[in-house]
Amino acid sequence: MKKEKNKLKLLMSVLYKMKISTKIVLIFLALNVCSCKGNAQDTETKKSTPKYEYLGIENSAFPKPIGIINDYGQVFTESQQAELSKILHDYDMETTRQVVVVTIDSIKPYQNIQKYATNLGQSWGVGTAEKNNGLTIVLCKPCREIGIATGTGTELILTDQICKEIIDEKMIPEFKNEAFYAGIKSGVLQLIKKWE
Repeated sequence: MKKEKNKLKLLMSVLYKMKISTKIVLIFLALNVCSCKGNAQDTETKKSTPKYEYLGIENSAFPKPIGIINDYGQVFTESQQAELSKILHDYDMETTRQVVVVTIDSIKPYQNIQKYATNLGQSWGVGTAEKNNGLTIVLCKPCREIGIATGTGTELILTDQICKEIIDEKMIPEFKNEAFYAGIKSGVLQLIKKWE
Protein backbone atom coordinates (compact mmCIF):
# COMPACT_ATOMS: atom_id res chain seq x y z
CA MET A 1 0.00 0.00 0.00
CA LYS A 2 2.79 2.38 0.96
CA LYS A 3 4.57 1.51 -2.28
CA GLU A 4 1.46 2.35 -4.29
CA LYS A 5 1.13 5.70 -2.49
CA ASN A 6 4.75 6.52 -3.36
CA LYS A 7 4.12 5.58 -7.00
CA LEU A 8 0.98 7.70 -6.99
CA LYS A 9 2.90 10.64 -5.48
CA LEU A 10 5.65 10.19 -8.05
CA LEU A 11 3.10 10.02 -10.86
CA MET A 12 1.31 13.12 -9.54
CA SER A 13 4.63 14.91 -9.28
CA VAL A 14 5.51 13.99 -12.88
CA LEU A 15 2.03 15.04 -14.07
CA TYR A 16 2.29 18.25 -12.10
CA LYS A 17 5.70 18.96 -13.63
CA MET A 18 4.40 18.05 -17.07
CA LYS A 19 1.55 20.46 -16.65
CA ILE A 20 3.98 23.22 -15.79
CA SER A 21 6.21 22.19 -18.68
CA THR A 22 3.22 22.04 -20.97
CA LYS A 23 2.15 25.47 -19.79
CA ILE A 24 5.63 26.82 -20.43
CA VAL A 25 5.69 25.25 -23.90
CA LEU A 26 2.23 26.64 -24.68
CA ILE A 27 3.22 30.10 -23.48
CA PHE A 28 6.42 29.90 -25.53
CA LEU A 29 4.44 28.81 -28.62
CA ALA A 30 1.88 31.55 -28.07
CA LEU A 31 4.62 34.16 -27.83
CA ASN A 32 6.21 32.85 -31.02
CA VAL A 33 2.90 32.94 -32.87
CA CYS A 34 2.26 36.51 -31.70
CA SER A 35 5.77 37.49 -32.66
CA CYS A 36 5.43 35.92 -36.11
CA LYS A 37 2.05 37.54 -36.59
CA GLY A 38 3.53 40.92 -35.64
CA ASN A 39 6.38 40.42 -38.10
CA ALA A 40 3.93 39.36 -40.82
CA GLN A 41 1.89 42.49 -40.19
CA ASP A 42 5.02 44.63 -40.32
CA THR A 43 6.04 42.96 -43.58
CA GLU A 44 2.54 43.39 -45.00
CA THR A 45 2.53 47.05 -43.99
CA LYS A 46 5.93 47.54 -45.61
CA LYS A 47 4.71 45.85 -48.80
CA SER A 48 1.42 47.74 -48.97
CA THR A 49 2.59 51.21 -48.07
CA PRO A 50 4.18 53.18 -50.86
CA LYS A 51 7.44 54.75 -49.83
CA TYR A 52 8.19 58.32 -50.74
CA GLU A 53 11.78 58.84 -49.77
CA TYR A 54 12.00 62.36 -48.42
CA LEU A 55 15.31 63.58 -49.77
CA GLY A 56 15.40 66.38 -47.24
CA ILE A 57 16.46 69.05 -49.69
CA GLU A 58 16.15 72.09 -47.53
CA ASN A 59 13.65 74.38 -49.14
CA SER A 60 11.31 76.38 -46.96
CA ALA A 61 8.88 76.66 -49.89
CA PHE A 62 7.87 73.02 -49.44
CA PRO A 63 6.08 71.40 -46.52
CA LYS A 64 7.09 67.89 -45.51
CA PRO A 65 5.08 65.15 -47.22
CA ILE A 66 2.21 63.57 -45.32
CA GLY A 67 1.55 60.75 -47.78
CA ILE A 68 0.04 60.25 -51.22
CA ILE A 69 -2.54 63.00 -50.64
CA ASN A 70 -1.19 66.21 -49.11
CA ASP A 71 -4.22 68.45 -48.72
CA TYR A 72 -2.54 71.52 -47.24
CA GLY A 73 -5.08 73.76 -49.02
CA GLN A 74 -7.96 71.91 -47.33
CA VAL A 75 -9.74 71.30 -50.63
CA PHE A 76 -10.91 67.70 -50.06
CA THR A 77 -13.17 66.04 -47.51
CA GLU A 78 -11.79 63.10 -45.54
CA SER A 79 -13.79 60.63 -47.63
CA GLN A 80 -12.51 62.22 -50.85
CA GLN A 81 -8.94 61.96 -49.57
CA ALA A 82 -9.49 58.31 -48.65
CA GLU A 83 -10.99 57.46 -52.05
CA LEU A 84 -8.24 59.20 -54.02
CA SER A 85 -5.57 57.74 -51.76
CA LYS A 86 -6.89 54.21 -52.41
CA ILE A 87 -6.85 54.75 -56.18
CA LEU A 88 -3.25 56.00 -56.11
CA HIS A 89 -2.07 53.43 -53.57
CA ASP A 90 -3.51 50.53 -55.56
CA TYR A 91 -1.96 51.90 -58.75
CA ASP A 92 1.44 52.19 -57.06
CA MET A 93 1.21 48.64 -55.74
CA GLU A 94 0.35 47.30 -59.22
CA THR A 95 2.92 49.31 -61.20
CA THR A 96 5.46 50.98 -58.84
CA ARG A 97 4.44 54.27 -60.47
CA GLN A 98 4.03 56.88 -57.77
CA VAL A 99 1.55 59.73 -57.96
CA VAL A 100 1.33 62.43 -55.30
CA VAL A 101 -1.45 65.03 -55.09
CA VAL A 102 -0.73 68.28 -53.25
CA THR A 103 -3.08 71.18 -52.57
CA ILE A 104 -1.58 74.43 -51.32
CA ASP A 105 -2.59 78.03 -50.66
CA SER A 106 0.48 79.63 -52.22
CA ILE A 107 3.44 78.79 -54.42
CA LYS A 108 5.62 81.58 -53.02
CA PRO A 109 8.50 82.22 -53.48
CA TYR A 110 7.92 80.57 -56.89
CA GLN A 111 6.28 82.43 -59.76
CA ASN A 112 5.46 79.32 -61.81
CA ILE A 113 3.40 76.39 -60.51
CA GLN A 114 5.04 73.99 -62.94
CA LYS A 115 8.49 74.78 -61.53
CA TYR A 116 7.06 74.50 -58.01
CA ALA A 117 5.58 71.05 -58.79
CA THR A 118 8.83 69.85 -60.40
CA ASN A 119 11.02 70.97 -57.51
CA LEU A 120 8.54 69.66 -54.93
CA GLY A 121 8.50 66.22 -56.58
CA GLN A 122 12.31 66.17 -56.65
CA SER A 123 12.57 67.35 -53.05
CA TRP A 124 10.14 64.69 -51.85
CA GLY A 125 11.68 61.93 -53.98
CA VAL A 126 8.43 61.00 -55.75
CA GLY A 127 8.96 57.92 -57.93
CA THR A 128 11.52 55.17 -57.70
CA ALA A 129 15.16 56.19 -58.07
CA GLU A 130 15.84 53.47 -60.68
CA LYS A 131 12.90 54.32 -62.95
CA ASN A 132 12.32 57.99 -62.03
CA ASN A 133 8.64 57.20 -62.50
CA GLY A 134 6.97 59.77 -60.29
CA LEU A 135 4.18 62.19 -61.02
CA THR A 136 3.36 65.20 -58.85
CA ILE A 137 0.07 67.08 -59.17
CA VAL A 138 -0.08 70.46 -57.42
CA LEU A 139 -3.30 72.47 -57.11
CA CYS A 140 -3.21 76.01 -55.76
CA LYS A 141 -6.88 76.94 -55.45
CA PRO A 142 -6.35 80.59 -54.43
CA CYS A 143 -3.86 81.03 -57.31
CA ARG A 144 -6.31 79.29 -59.68
CA GLU A 145 -3.42 77.19 -61.03
CA ILE A 146 -2.59 73.52 -61.42
CA GLY A 147 0.70 71.89 -62.38
CA ILE A 148 1.66 68.34 -63.25
CA ALA A 149 5.34 67.45 -62.96
CA THR A 150 6.70 64.17 -64.29
CA GLY A 151 9.89 62.30 -63.58
CA THR A 152 12.15 61.66 -66.57
CA GLY A 153 10.93 58.04 -66.77
CA THR A 154 7.30 59.13 -66.64
CA GLU A 155 7.86 61.84 -69.23
CA LEU A 156 8.65 59.18 -71.85
CA ILE A 157 4.94 58.25 -71.80
CA LEU A 158 3.16 61.22 -70.23
CA THR A 159 4.56 64.11 -72.23
CA ASP A 160 3.99 67.75 -71.34
CA GLN A 161 1.44 67.89 -74.17
CA ILE A 162 -0.57 64.96 -72.78
CA CYS A 163 -0.52 66.47 -69.28
CA LYS A 164 -1.67 69.84 -70.67
CA GLU A 165 -4.54 68.20 -72.57
CA ILE A 166 -5.67 66.37 -69.44
CA ILE A 167 -5.56 69.60 -67.44
CA ASP A 168 -7.50 71.50 -70.13
CA GLU A 169 -10.06 68.79 -70.94
CA LYS A 170 -10.60 66.93 -67.65
CA MET A 171 -9.60 69.18 -64.77
CA ILE A 172 -10.29 72.81 -65.62
CA PRO A 173 -13.92 72.26 -66.71
CA GLU A 174 -14.63 70.76 -63.25
CA PHE A 175 -12.65 73.48 -61.47
CA LYS A 176 -14.79 76.14 -63.17
CA ASN A 177 -17.79 74.59 -61.38
CA GLU A 178 -15.88 74.60 -58.06
CA ALA A 179 -15.73 70.78 -58.27
CA PHE A 180 -12.05 70.50 -57.37
CA TYR A 181 -12.17 66.90 -56.21
CA ALA A 182 -14.04 65.80 -59.34
CA GLY A 183 -11.45 67.59 -61.48
CA ILE A 184 -8.48 66.04 -59.70
CA LYS A 185 -10.03 62.56 -59.71
CA SER A 186 -10.98 62.81 -63.39
CA GLY A 187 -7.48 63.99 -64.24
CA VAL A 188 -5.82 61.26 -62.18
CA LEU A 189 -7.91 58.53 -63.82
CA GLN A 190 -7.10 59.90 -67.28
CA LEU A 191 -3.38 60.12 -66.44
CA ILE A 192 -3.43 56.50 -65.26
CA LYS A 193 -5.24 55.43 -68.44
CA LYS A 194 -2.71 57.23 -70.67
CA TRP A 195 0.21 55.89 -68.62
CA GLU A 196 -0.62 52.27 -69.50
